[in-house]
Amino acid sequence: MFDFLQGYDLLGAFWTTIRLAVFSAVGALVWGTALAAMRISPVPLMRGFGTVYVNVVRNIPLTVIIVFTSLGLFQTLGVTLGANDFTTINFRLAVLGLTAYTAAFVCEALRSGVNTVPLGQIEAARAIGLTFPQTLRLVVLPQAFRSVVGPLANVLIALTKNTTVAAAIGVAEAAALMRVMIENEAQLLLISAVFAFGFICLTLPTGLFLGWVGRKVSVKR
Repeated sequence: MFDFLQGYDLLGAFWTTIRLAVFSAVGALVWGTALAAMRISPVPLMRGFGTVYVNVVRNIPLTVIIVFTSLGLFQTLGVTLGANDFTTINFRLAVLGLTAYTAAFVCEALRSGVNTVPLGQIEAARAIGLTFPQTLRLVVLPQAFRSVVGPLANVLIALTKNTTVAAAIGVAEAAALMRVMIENEAQLLLISAVFAFGFICLTLPTGLFLGWVGRKVSVKR
């Protein structure tokens, strides 16, 4: 029944999807944390940049961002991100686009966690002489991350599904292979079921694991 899968690199396509998700998740966590710090910063310029970035990027379709990385950064400006071959360039540009887009949602999730930190703890940290970066690093962010494991898990699951947009610039991930198989094989329902099952295998364990982690590390009030 699944003879139509022969000749297609299904595992390779999903491996590309996993790499896209992992690299983009790491980048989005780092950049999203920096954006969250900017949004609660006492410096007006940093607060303004963080606010504008989040509100603008969240309201741009991801497809537009991904296509811009290829047409705008690569083909127009010649940005290659240190790669030489076309396949690697597209992969890295897709990671950049996914990171830039997802970081806005990470920022807002993390900022909601910052709001759960008691104001008294922040005032106490400042009273003993801690600077804003020290207060953020030692008091605020550790508690904020513990409070938003669940929302961050949702962002990560959405990111895994959003990797399908990378097919728009020729990245050979799962969605790109699915489109090729649908064009070549007369097995629409079976092909859709196989790829749907593949994405469930990627996202469901992630959600269950991070949900368990969230319960373990949640801040008891």
